[in-house]
Amino acid sequence: MAVRWFYLSVLALSSLGLMCIFFTVYWMQSWHGGFAWDGTIFTFNCHPVLMVTGMVVLYSAASLVYRLPQSWVGSKLPWKIAHAALQLMAFILTVLGLVAVFKYHNHANIANLYSLHSWLGITTVFLFACQWFLGFAVFLLPWASMWLRSLLKPVHVFFGASILSLAIASVISGINEKLFFSLKNATKPYSSLPGEAVFANSTGMLVVVFGLLVLYILQASSWKRPEAGVVTERQLLLQLVPGSQPVPVTYVPVTVGQPYQLW
Repeated sequence: MAVRWFYLSVLALSSLGLMCIFFTVYWMQSWHGGFAWDGTIFTFNCHPVLMVTGMVVLYSAASLVYRLPQSWVGSKLPWKIAHAALQLMAFILTVLGLVAVFKYHNHANIANLYSLHSWLGITTVFLFACQWFLGFAVFLLPWASMWLRSLLKPVHVFFGASILSLAIASVISGINEKLFFSLKNATKPYSSLPGEAVFANSTGMLVVVFGLLVLYILQASSWKRPEAGVVTERQLLLQLVPGSQPVPVTYVPVTVGQPYQLW
């Protein structure tokens, strides 16, 4: 039952993330005419889709790699590579999202980086870039000492959750800003809550729920990778999943002062 509940939770979270992307695409397609890469408003429409996909959904998927029980046994290197690769994909999509909005603003002679949303968003992307390069240099490359990794791991974990929180705040402020710009005519003001406002607000709430669930999983101790030598119930229950390969478990006596393996 524990394993089934775990995988049902993962499936529900994955579905919620895909819904966030689908809702954003539908909003831009149905109310704003679709997508292009020619500098027009249709280029701007790529911006929210790319940011939600990269900074929220893919970033969250990368953050949750170490919560999968399969990553708790054996070598960490494949999971480190998967974590870094997903983060890199998220960063690339995020940069493309920034290019889309700058391309549109420059084409339409609109000022860049003047709103709180833009300040918050560019700060989030800057922190994301620093986080990725720090993680790649210290935790993936083999040169760093155990002492340095143990020193930087809490910082890396803290900023990982903080960046996701900032990304959610950026998305919410961006949705609100887009609605203020789009629904400002007298016949269909934002305050009258037309169909687009209802749908976009619902999309924002969906992103918030998704982000909160990801943050909960990241903080829940029962979902965290155990330290070396500690075998959890979920690791043992993995062997009972139909069709799965037996998980080799080695019981290692834990002594005081034994170093633990860092991710």
